[in-house]
Amino acid sequence: MANSPLPPAILLLEDGTVFRGHAAGKIGTTTGEICFNTGMTGYQEIFTDPSYFGQILVMTNAHIGNYGVKKEETESKSIKIAGLVCKNFTVPYHRPLADESIQDYFEEGSLVGISDVDTRAIVRHIRDKGAMNAIISSEELDVDKLKAMLAKAPSMKGLELASQVSTKEPYTYGEESAKYRVAVLDFGVKENILRSFAKRGCYLKVFPAKTSLAELEAFNPDGFFLSNGPGDPAPMDYATNTAKEILAADRPLFGICLGHQILAQALDIPTYKMHNGHRGINHPVKNLVTGKSEITSQNHGFGVSPTAIEANADKVEITHVNLNDETIEGIRVIGKPAFSVQYHPEANPGPHDARYLFDQFIGLMAEHK
Repeated sequence: MANSPLPPAILLLEDGTVFRGHAAGKIGTTTGEICFNTGMTGYQEIFTDPSYFGQILVMTNAHIGNYGVKKEETESKSIKIAGLVCKNFTVPYHRPLADESIQDYFEEGSLVGISDVDTRAIVRHIRDKGAMNAIISSEELDVDKLKAMLAKAPSMKGLELASQVSTKEPYTYGEESAKYRVAVLDFGVKENILRSFAKRGCYLKVFPAKTSLAELEAFNPDGFFLSNGPGDPAPMDYATNTAKEILAADRPLFGICLGHQILAQALDIPTYKMHNGHRGINHPVKNLVTGKSEITSQNHGFGVSPTAIEANADKVEITHVNLNDETIEGIRVIGKPAFSVQYHPEANPGPHDARYLFDQFIGLMAEHK
């Protein structure tokens, strides 16, 4: 590191732990909740996933940037992570189809990062101590000053972020002549979710997060979708109330990730902040209905209460569980055409084991059309 031509940078964690490395991306300062992703590929899709909004991301793969950036391989219109922590920030790339280097991409997106740090040590620290706020800076190297800056960063618990990444105006996706119409409540929807619906004969209208049921109904949808997104679901009363209204109307409803948590809250099942969450493309989940296991793509720092679900066994059924820690990964509403999963069946990046869930929702809409 001593011979590196890159400017020095510091990563400071909320508990006072300091890691020193070199600047990656834009020279500057950024704060956010630090978390780690165990995926070995798909860094560009991960960086543009709106569910990461407000988070500093540690990538456990040793090389980030080695296959460059292709502008169409994104899950939203811009980089959504608050900052990047990696071992090797590889600017030269070796993929002929790439459009630019990761350094150019980060500078265009004003993303601040740090490289040449021991990511294994950082991940082990977060794993043991839990997710916490952090600050990265390549312009201010005084630790005491950085501590003062970090103290002003808000906690992720209780932080409502979905409305910040949601679309400001409704828009449509897919062919208008498609067989099914789906109203999407956008809490930070990924592009490949929309693509997965469109491939199955759906015409979608994507609405801002705080859209009322009356406005959604004006689209004359066959079903409703609650999207993924960032932040704490607990303060999202606007979304929880809309989900309750959809349930009361007995309309087909599907939720992914944050949408899963919103559906749970609509059933009076509370959510909680996890110790360090699930982020990666290698998480094993068991489908309790079929008995089969799936390798899944995940990105969440909150979960739904298993105790509360057990206390409401008359109205909700657990359909999927995480095989690593037995957290709830999927639910079905008893007597209602509604279900949700905590993980990402659309992947990008990740395996395709769970894409059948889109077909399951199509089946629900067909039954109620």
